[in-house]
Amino acid sequence: MTKSMQGLLRLEDLGAFLLSIFLFNQLDFAWWVYPSLLLLPDLSMLGYLYNAKVGAYVYNFFHHQLLGMLCWMLGMWLEAPELALAGLILFGHAAMDRLFGYGLKYNDSFHNTHLGWIGKKAADR
Repeated sequence: MTKSMQGLLRLEDLGAFLLSIFLFNQLDFAWWVYPSLLLLPDLSMLGYLYNAKVGAYVYNFFHHQLLGMLCWMLGMWLEAPELALAGLILFGHAAMDRLFGYGLKYNDSFHNTHLGWIGKKAADR
């Protein structure tokens, strides 16, 4: 992936992350709720304790932006602010991860993502 494409994708992810913050501000929660919950989706990495295939599946499920958007929309439609909040946390977290270069995982290694290799594995390539 070229540097200009990486920059373009990161700009897009920055926009998605900022959108999640903007939409969070439309909900009736204290400001500190968003940052305090933002890293919760990373608990999905616990699937890697079983194996890489299960880990990738669970991680990708909770880091897919569509899941976050659907939860937020359903929460708004049902007037369920906690569900809308969960959706914004999932969506914002996924955007933040991609902004920092952490993509959806292939099932061969945690370090192999749709955005390229991360960590020590990236340095070896």
